[in-house]
Amino acid sequence: MSDNPKIEAEANKVPALTADEQLLHSLGYKQEFKREFTGFEVFGIAFSIIGLLPSIASVLFFAVPNGGPVGMVWGWLVASCFILTIGMAMAELASAAPTSGGLYFWTYKYASPETRNLLCWLVGYSNTMGSVAAVASIDWGCAVQVMAAATIGSNGQSFVPTSGQTYAVYLAIVFTHALICSLGTRVLARLQNLYVVLNLGLCLALIIALPVLTPKSLKNNASFAFGAFTNLDGWPNGFAFMLSWLAPAWTIGAFDSAVHISEEATNAATAVPWAIVGAIAISGILGTAINVVLAFCAGTDMSSVLNSPIGQPMATIIFGSLGPNGTLALWSVIVTVQYMMGSSMLLASSRQTFAFSRDGALPMSRYLYRINGYTQTPVNTVWFSGSLAALLGLLAFAGPSATNALFSLSVVGSNTAYMIPIGLRFIYSRHTFVRGPFSLGRWSLPIAITSILFMIFINIIFFFPTSPQVTTASMNYSVVVMSGVTFGSLVWYYFPVYGGVHWFTGPVRTAEGDLSIKGSTVVDVDRIEGEKDRKDTISDEGSS
Repeated sequence: MSDNPKIEAEANKVPALTADEQLLHSLGYKQEFKREFTGFEVFGIAFSIIGLLPSIASVLFFAVPNGGPVGMVWGWLVASCFILTIGMAMAELASAAPTSGGLYFWTYKYASPETRNLLCWLVGYSNTMGSVAAVASIDWGCAVQVMAAATIGSNGQSFVPTSGQTYAVYLAIVFTHALICSLGTRVLARLQNLYVVLNLGLCLALIIALPVLTPKSLKNNASFAFGAFTNLDGWPNGFAFMLSWLAPAWTIGAFDSAVHISEEATNAATAVPWAIVGAIAISGILGTAINVVLAFCAGTDMSSVLNSPIGQPMATIIFGSLGPNGTLALWSVIVTVQYMMGSSMLLASSRQTFAFSRDGALPMSRYLYRINGYTQTPVNTVWFSGSLAALLGLLAFAGPSATNALFSLSVVGSNTAYMIPIGLRFIYSRHTFVRGPFSLGRWSLPIAITSILFMIFINIIFFFPTSPQVTTASMNYSVVVMSGVTFGSLVWYYFPVYGGVHWFTGPVRTAEGDLSIKGSTVVDVDRIEGEKDRKDTISDEGSS
């Protein structure tokens, strides 16, 4: 109960803060977005970005040469279990502090006073770069799938797309995604329902149709599907098997997208963590089933699957089972779902960019931190993220290895941003951490340790070239791009006079006033007093 009776009276006339707004206010931010995303739609954005079947199609080239059926099935299953630990550790943080800034906000909140500014800066840039690279890799995968469809439909599968043609399709995809993500929040939220239905329907269609329609000559027995090991790239078998983990590591990724939509979600402290865990768990189970089906229906010649003129391992497997017409029909749905993945990823990336610019850390932050008055969405950051993705796509002209760096960069950048706040929470804030509704209890620490060790390991793996025989054309360019981004962000931070070290102090408080409790309702005292002062001014002007 307020001590000021005038404020108590005015509280009845001022809209109360919801529980979500109250929690966001306590984190230092005012409510700027409309909260239109339901719990299912928050899950939808994480699950649609994972985009299980088209994602597997995009990265099957990691598993086929590095283990074949064993890499596809067992590599997926093992890596999925480790990825779930990352999601669970992140879910605890998301439940305690659900804000669009997420990872870099948690870094600042849980780090020591001496290190928080720099670590917050680095995590913010790593997460921003990782999310933009995820947009680029998803949209590039979509462009490749479009060109694979063109090859399948050509006479004798004779059409071979050039890098320039694929990049032109890629630009068109990025541009249309930016248009979609400039729409209002309600439209974007409702789209997630459609995306989930199409994703699940597509997975079930392949799991059912492929075993039924595959010719007997291409069907494999259980011993081959679960036990055959194929090594086409020349690494030792054990290391090759671990390289197959790159497929699930990229596919079941970017689940922090649910975090970046926190300020647009209802009941965010519960919806966001369960969206993360649910999307990873379902993807792990369904993905294993899909890979089992592919291993049974791929035939025994993994080299022909990898090097087919179609240029797409999954499309090659489906082509062998369904023929050109059936493949085009199913492939068109796969491409559509991949396209939806890209729009969801650009949506999440734009929210991360918005949050980071809100705290003044990005160049041109004063222009990026704006909400469009008509759509009530951050249109400027949508086009900014889309433009960066378009520039990253230019790596395609450096050859296939450079293109693969898009996939590696999105994982390495994201994992770096994930592991730092997860670790800091236990190093500096273990005894002061306030849990949200989602809690792992005594399992928090062992799960966090497991997730960090896995992320360190998978980051190292992602920097390796595809084969031991390294040339300029076959080197892994992700280490170059990631090092460049990290170096550039450090230069920008320590730059004389203008660098972030001179002015960046972490998250900037945008919430105004103190919260006061009126019965069971939370109200903003400053907002009440401001409204009262405005009315008094109008009254004084009217009587004069």
